[in-house]
Amino acid sequence: MTHWVPKSHPRYESLITREKLIQGFEEGYVAVAGLIAHGRGECFDYLIGEHTIEPAIKAIRAAAAALLLAKRPVISVNGNVAALVPEDVVRLAEVTGAKIEVNLFYRTEERARKIAEVLRKAGAKEVLGVDDATATIPELESERRRVSPEGILIADVVLVPLEDGDRTEALRRLGKTVIAIDLNPLSRTARAANITIVDNVVRAMPKLVEEASRLRESEKEELESILRGYDNNAVLQDVLRHIVKRLEELAKGKLTLEF
Repeated sequence: MTHWVPKSHPRYESLITREKLIQGFEEGYVAVAGLIAHGRGECFDYLIGEHTIEPAIKAIRAAAAALLLAKRPVISVNGNVAALVPEDVVRLAEVTGAKIEVNLFYRTEERARKIAEVLRKAGAKEVLGVDDATATIPELESERRRVSPEGILIADVVLVPLEDGDRTEALRRLGKTVIAIDLNPLSRTARAANITIVDNVVRAMPKLVEEASRLRESEKEELESILRGYDNNAVLQDVLRHIVKRLEELAKGKLTLEF
């Protein structure tokens, strides 16, 4: 798949990510729209500088605390997430005790089964949201409304990497804490979530696993203190300030874009 990409290429990591998505598309579990969504996200990644910025680190810490405090956490997985970070999904589920559930906007039963198989190959012992997607999220008309009664339906905290805004808003209306990973700080998803990690999922998920592992033995009071001190609107504002400052410096010739 990636033998043609030399590691010396300055865009190596980006090209490898694209190749993984193309492979997922060719294998039938990444949607065509998923390729478009990745390109849109990559544009915002350029704007933040293609690294994990401080506001994202704050959000990752809060997200780890929320998952560890949750009674019924769930990690929602679509085709792009399965293609890019399946091992990290499994590791995060193991560290936090979260369930893993397939949830798709462009849902077909074949896609759902293939994603579940990718996750099982990555080590998942249980994957919800395939044959058991028998419950529905109220006021949501897309295929994302279909959820497992043992997973997202009863979850108190849901991690939704690469999400659409409609379901994020619907989950919030149900009283659930929603953690989003979204490179676009202006999206409905980013602004509707309780905790928004503005970062590339291939960087954010490993860091989230690491932070959850680090906080795993923390006292409940410490985790609750982390959440009390977190302000998602302030974090999103900090992201926008970072982008504005970076663009101003680029316009003045103080920074060099790396391609």
